[in-house]
Amino acid sequence: MNDARGTGRQLGVAIALEGVVFDYPDGTRALRSVDLRVDPGERLAIIGQNGSGKSTLVRHLNGLLRPTAGRVLVDGRDVAGRHVAELARIVGLAFQNPDRQIFAGRVRTEVAFGPRNLGLQGHALEQAVDAALAAVGLADAGDVNPYDLGYSRRKLLSLASVLAMETPIVILDEPTTGQDARGVARVRSIIEALTGEGRTVITISHDMGFVADTFPRVVVMRAGEIVLEAASDTVFAEPSWPVLASTYLEPTFPARVGARLGLHGTPTDERLVAALALRGEAS
Repeated sequence: MNDARGTGRQLGVAIALEGVVFDYPDGTRALRSVDLRVDPGERLAIIGQNGSGKSTLVRHLNGLLRPTAGRVLVDGRDVAGRHVAELARIVGLAFQNPDRQIFAGRVRTEVAFGPRNLGLQGHALEQAVDAALAAVGLADAGDVNPYDLGYSRRKLLSLASVLAMETPIVILDEPTTGQDARGVARVRSIIEALTGEGRTVITISHDMGFVADTFPRVVVMRAGEIVLEAASDTVFAEPSWPVLASTYLEPTFPARVGARLGLHGTPTDERLVAALALRGEAS
């Protein structure tokens, strides 16, 4: 993962949504006057129940959807009038269902498709593909048919396809679905590496532990609106639990234990152990 493909701009790219409304053709209002800013190089998680507008929101960032009202700005420019192909150089999106993204008959061909369409060729293309496959643990699967991989590895393949494009913005829709603890740890390390390079990472997730451990800022959505936007410690702290419950989410187990011990937010394992030790001494 090196400099951003085809942009010639800084790696971290700012995003802004200003009063964004979106109506589907059947009249369903999926977004209701959404205002949101994501700073360059930031890690942001978007959480909420199914149908709350999360996926609809992120599909505005790469031009797959266009707002009914309001503006979406990527790198300071309105996406209105910009082609999806242009936005693909800036925004990479790994879908929730990898089978909606995978089409090639060979893993390596699948991963090479995106960067090749951005103009990468020859040795540089091979390097990008090698790095992406290594990052997700599929370096030995280049000649395999994607549909011979299990679901969890197809999820990692869809992530590799986005990594190989080396876009300044990376969006991951439910990246830990189907992953065991080792897979979740791999996804977390990839996200940390991306932001370490200055890239902007946005993730949709129902995995509250993963969100709490990986994302400094969290947006909570309900019925097409942002109902809470704060640091993850604040989102999972006890005063925010009614908001989480209103969108059928639960605080993490460490947050619930921490609240019983009088600790703020989502405490680390070390803080939990220390608090339990103190309680044991007091008793």
